[in-house]
Amino acid sequence: MVDNAMYDFVVNDEDEVMLLLYAGNTEPENARFVIDIQENKAELYRNEAECVVLENIPDDIFDSLVDADKLLVCEISNTENDEDSEIVFAYEADIED
Repeated sequence: MVDNAMYDFVVNDEDEVMLLLYAGNTEPENARFVIDIQENKAELYRNEAECVVLENIPDDIFDSLVDADKLLVCEISNTENDEDSEIVFAYEADIED
């Protein structure tokens, strides 16, 4: 389990949410995103072995997530210069509450 991961959310005009974060060590498989509105956090289960805890999620993001079935996740490489970052994994995670 990875606590306090660095992440960001992007919401498009259709109220679809995308999660951006640094790539994990393993390949995602059967990913799911479990939201906890009362605790203002969520857990991204990338696969059976790896879970990322996301805390202090803004209320407007939760509003968009509650109405969605899936979350688009984009994992990028962690480089010294953000401009050199590349997409490592892009996938959908089922949203659960």
